Amino acid sequence: MSVSVLKTKPAQPPRQSAEVVTLALPRKAVKPSRLQAMAHSLAVSVVPPTIVILLLLGFWELLCGGPGATLPPPSTIWQESYDLIVNPFFVNGSQDIGLGWRVLISLQRVAIGFGLAAVVGILMGVVIGQSVWAMRGLDPVFQVLRTVPPLAWLPIALAAFRDSSPSAIFVIFITAIWPVIINTAVGVRNIPQDYRNVALVLRLNALEFFGKIMLPAAAPYIFTGLRIGIGLSWLAIVAAEMLTGGVGIGFFIWDAWNSSRLSDIIVALVYIGVVGFILDRVVAGIGAFVTRGTQAA
Repeated sequence: MSVSVLKTKPAQPPRQSAEVVTLALPRKAVKPSRLQAMAHSLAVSVVPPTIVILLLLGFWELLCGGPGATLPPPSTIWQESYDLIVNPFFVNGSQDIGLGWRVLISLQRVAIGFGLAAVVGILMGVVIGQSVWAMRGLDPVFQVLRTVPPLAWLPIALAAFRDSSPSAIFVIFITAIWPVIINTAVGVRNIPQDYRNVALVLRLNALEFFGKIMLPAAAPYIFTGLRIGIGLSWLAIVAAEMLTGGVGIGFFIWDAWNSSRLSDIIVALVYIGVVGFILDRVVAGIGAFVTRGTQAA
């Protein structure tokens, strides 16, 4: 008699229904409007320096607000030089004019002297950069002359021109020309050989090579020299006007010192710093526009 054994399957736990999870679609990044981008850029550029300036003014007020201080605090400067700060373009006479007019007079001299230095410096830099013999002959002379302080040229200029205004312009010219020459020569010497080969293949003449190859390739170096030159020009005109007189911003500082008007001197220094910063930004902006797409080697 056979006995059959029935195998039974083990009992399985009841299946649980799977929970369906729905994934949220990623939100599209909201592109900021142009107005928001401009506001953010303005805030990033303006807010940090504003905070630093306010902190410096507060520290200055605390440091110089005591009875034994030798320099006036910002509150005293505001009271004593209110007209110069609020109304920079007043005219009460031939010598009694606002700092705005004085700055414009100084800028006129800077424009003439720096403009001449830019033109002559670029042309001479191109010659030195292109010619090995010119570089060997002129570079040592330029290296010696550029170390002469700007005001050391003023007696020579006064003896030659017999007038303060052209003498100041000459001081600006002789001060600004050296960085322009040197940077232009370096830029021309660093033009890639491939560019020169393309000019040979296209059979460009000297004028075409200068306008289409040389200037675009050396432009980053040239504008570096121009930025240095414009800063030196603004420094030189202020120093020269202290000695030559007139109605420029430099003579105003010297006259204020002789009259013991320290508040007016400090206000004039702020004007000089702001104008110098604007001049540098203008030249840098023009350089960025002209040299877009090019890189200095």
